Amino acid sequence: MKREDFTSEQARWQAVERRDAQADERFVFAVVTTGIFCRPSCRARRPLRANVRFYPDAAGALAAGFRPCKRCQPDKAPPEQQKAMRIAAACRLMASSDAPLTLAELAQNAAMSPYHFHRQFKAVTGLTPKAWQQALRVQKVRNALRKEEKVTDALYAAGYACGSAFYREADAALGMTPRQYGRGGESASVVWTLAPCQLGLCLVAQSERGVCAILPGESREALEAELLALFPGAQPSQDAAFDERVAQVIAFLDAPQGKWALPLDIRGTAFQQQVWQALRDIPAGSTLSYSELARKIGKPGAVRAVASACAANKLAVVIPCHRVVRGDGALAGYRWGVARKAALLAREAKVKKEK
Repeated sequence: MKREDFTSEQARWQAVERRDAQADERFVFAVVTTGIFCRPSCRARRPLRANVRFYPDAAGALAAGFRPCKRCQPDKAPPEQQKAMRIAAACRLMASSDAPLTLAELAQNAAMSPYHFHRQFKAVTGLTPKAWQQALRVQKVRNALRKEEKVTDALYAAGYACGSAFYREADAALGMTPRQYGRGGESASVVWTLAPCQLGLCLVAQSERGVCAILPGESREALEAELLALFPGAQPSQDAAFDERVAQVIAFLDAPQGKWALPLDIRGTAFQQQVWQALRDIPAGSTLSYSELARKIGKPGAVRAVASACAANKLAVVIPCHRVVRGDGALAGYRWGVARKAALLAREAKVKKEK
C-alpha cells in the first residue's frame, strides 16, 4: 500500500482491520468506549468502527484524553527500533567495559532473558555477544600496538585475563604475531607491486601465506596509501618470482572464468570470513541482494553487517563482492567504485550469455 493511502479514514480503518504494521508510524486509533489508543497493528480485539477515532500520532491522542495501550505501546518507539536501541546500548556497554561481560549481565541490563537477548543480538549484529566482545578486544589490542605499547600491556588493557587467551586468537585476528603487528608487520614479509589491468591500475600484495590484497585504483600514491593502512610495514617487491604470480593475478582479473589457483591470506573476523566464503560461492554472471546473502549464511537480520563485511573485502574480484546488489537490483556502493562494479557485472553477463 502506498504511503498516501493512509490519509483517508476509510483507508485507516482498513489498515486497522488488517492490523497493518506498515501503518504504525502513520497514525494511531483511539476507542471512545475504553479510553485507550493503539497502533494499527495492535493484536487486541478489534473495536466497533463507530467507537473509533483517528489521530496523526500519539501526542494527538494523549491531548484528546486517551491512554496508550499497554500491549502495543503506541507512545513508544516501534518494536524493531526498540530492539535495535537495546542492542546498540549493549554494544556501547561492552565497548566501555574494562572486562568481558557475561551473557546474564548483558541480558539483565537489557531487561531481557539471556536466551531472548542472545537471539536478538545475533539477529541484529550477525555475531553472538561473545564474538562481538572478542572483536572489540582484538581492536583494542590493535589500537594499543599501533601506539607502540608493549604487547603485554596492550592485551591486559584490552581485557584479556591472560596472555594465552589472546595468543590463541591473535594469529587469525592479526594475521601475524602481536609483536610483528606492533612493528608494522615488519617481519610478516608483505610485499607488493603494481600492474595494469582492465580495471585500471592494480596493486597486488603477498604475505608469507599467500595473496593478501588485490586493490584496483587510479594512482600509485592512493593505492600505496591504502595498502600501508592495512599493512604498515609492507615493502615494494623486487622478486621476479612474485612478478610471475602477479601476472597470474592480473590474468584472473581480466578473465575470471577459471578456478583461482593461488594461495590466499584472508584476514578478518569469523563473521567476515563467513560472508566472504558465501561471496565466492556466487557464480560468475549471477548476483544476490544483501538480504539474500544474509539469509544464505543463516543470519537474515544481519543485512547491515553483511554489507560492512563486503566493504571490508581486500581481495577484489577473487572475493566477488561486486556480485552483491541492492534489493531493487540497483548497484550499491562498491569499495573500488560503482563504475568498476558495473563493468565487472556487464563483462560477466556477456560471458555467461555467450556460453
